[in-house]
Amino acid sequence: MANGLKEICLEIEKRYEIGYVEIRTDEDHVHFLIQTVHALSPSGFVQTTKSITAKEIFKRFPEIKTMLWGGKFWTTGYYINTVGQYANEKVISEYVKKQGQNYQQIHRGTLSLFQGIE
Repeated sequence: MANGLKEICLEIEKRYEIGYVEIRTDEDHVHFLIQTVHALSPSGFVQTTKSITAKEIFKRFPEIKTMLWGGKFWTTGYYINTVGQYANEKVISEYVKKQGQNYQQIHRGTLSLFQGIE
């Protein structure tokens, strides 16, 4: 299923201005390092990611819905840290990479959305 999540996120990149730089999974949650345009609010890309990935995961892996509490793929909560005064891309990337011993890296992209823009 982790590869399915990666594939879905890469499809989202093609349709939206969202770049999934890093994706890590654990038993019951996912860490994303995302790059997006300023015009898209953090809650906007979270909603887009959660909505599309849940719909597609259930379509591709219908048996998962019966395994989940209440049949929902995502909880309502999320945590966001942005690049800025207290953290840069490297700090956040290292945070995602160092989360727990059980984490599996399923994607490591490049910051391609804005390469060449100064």
